[in-house]
Amino acid sequence: MEKVQIGRVVEFYSNSCLVEIKEFKIPCKTPKDQDIVVGDFVEIVPLQDSSEVKGKILKKVNRKTSLKRFHRGKKKVFAANVTNIAILLSPVPLTPKIFIDKWLVLSAAAGIEPLIVANKIDLTSDDEFKEACIIYENLGLKVFKVSGKFGEGLSELGFYLEDKTTIFVGKSGSGKSTISSKLLGINLKTKELNKAKGVHTTSVSSLYVKDKIEIIDSPGVRDLEIEKFNSEEVLSGFFEIREASMGCKFKNCNHINVAGCNVIDQLSKGNIAESRYNNYLSFLKNE
Repeated sequence: MEKVQIGRVVEFYSNSCLVEIKEFKIPCKTPKDQDIVVGDFVEIVPLQDSSEVKGKILKKVNRKTSLKRFHRGKKKVFAANVTNIAILLSPVPLTPKIFIDKWLVLSAAAGIEPLIVANKIDLTSDDEFKEACIIYENLGLKVFKVSGKFGEGLSELGFYLEDKTTIFVGKSGSGKSTISSKLLGINLKTKELNKAKGVHTTSVSSLYVKDKIEIIDSPGVRDLEIEKFNSEEVLSGFFEIREASMGCKFKNCNHINVAGCNVIDQLSKGNIAESRYNNYLSFLKNE
C-alpha cells in the first residue's frame, strides 16, 4: 500500500494518532504544522518499516464541523466532524445550569446540534433537577431521560444517535462513561486505564463505532471557559433571548434597564427562565 488513501483519526495522543482505513488501524505521527484531532479525515501514505506498517499524514480533509475550546488563551480544536453534543444532566451530583448553558453556547457557535441526557432517573431527584429538565424541554431541545445504571431509556437514545457522531460532555460523576459504555457495548473506564498504562502520555481522545453509532470519548473535556466568546456567539446559545430581543424597541438595547425591552417583558411573564437570563448576563460580562 503506497498510494495516498483517506482514513479517519480514531485515536489521538499528544504527538501521534491512529488512522483507520477499512479494517486497518495505522499509527501515524501528527504533523506539527497541522492541527489534527480525533474525528478528522486525513490523507496518508502508508510506510513500511522493519516491524509494522506506519503512516505519514499528508493533510486533513476539510472539516464539516470543529469543536473548539480555549487553551492558554487561544482557541484549540479538540474534535472534528461532530454532529451532536450530548450534555449530561444529573441530579447527584447536581449539574449546574451554567454548565449546560456554556455547552449550548459552544454548540451554537460550532453549528452542532445539542441534546440533553438527563441521567439517574432511578434516583429520587430534587425540584432543581426537575426544573432543569422542564427549562430545556421548553426550549425545544431533545431531552432523553435515562438510567445509565439500569439501562432505562438507553434504547431510545441509541436509536436517536444512529448515523450521528456524538461527543458526550458532563461533570465528574454525571455518568458519561457509564452511558457511553452501554451504548457501545464496551467498558470505557477499563480502556482508559489500559491506555494510561501504555507508552503514550496525556489523555487519549478516541472515536468508537458500534453499528450505526459513533461516539467520541474525550476524557479531558469536562468544563470550559466562556470568556473569549463574543456577544453574538453568546446570544446564539440563548436562542429564546435572541428571539425576544428582536421585539425590543431599540436595536442597542442592553436587556437590563432600557425602556421597551422585550427580553425583560418575556422574563417577567415567565417565558424566559431566570437562570438562563442570569447566565446570559454573566457570560456577557466575561466576554
